Amino acid sequence: MLTKRVKAGIIKNAALHDLDTGSAQVQISILSRKIEELTSHLKKNQKDFHSRRGLLQMVADRRSHLRYVEKNDKRRYNALIKQLGLKR
Repeated sequence: MLTKRVKAGIIKNAALHDLDTGSAQVQISILSRKIEELTSHLKKNQKDFHSRRGLLQMVADRRSHLRYVEKNDKRRYNALIKQLGLKR
């Protein structure tokens, strides 16, 4: 679970402008961080199938947001992929 401080830092790094809290880039960054945390949790707790389902939903949601950004702005998409260290 992300703390308010960590989430605020993620938003600050990914925001397009000062008041941006819900753009696709911000949502992708937040989802990526949640996915990383949940992945480490599942490495320790292999039988936590409810969390595994949530992880799969988050991955699917991030993938759809990435497709949206890729379709609308290739330059931002490439910068975001590079910033988050995602492969595509």
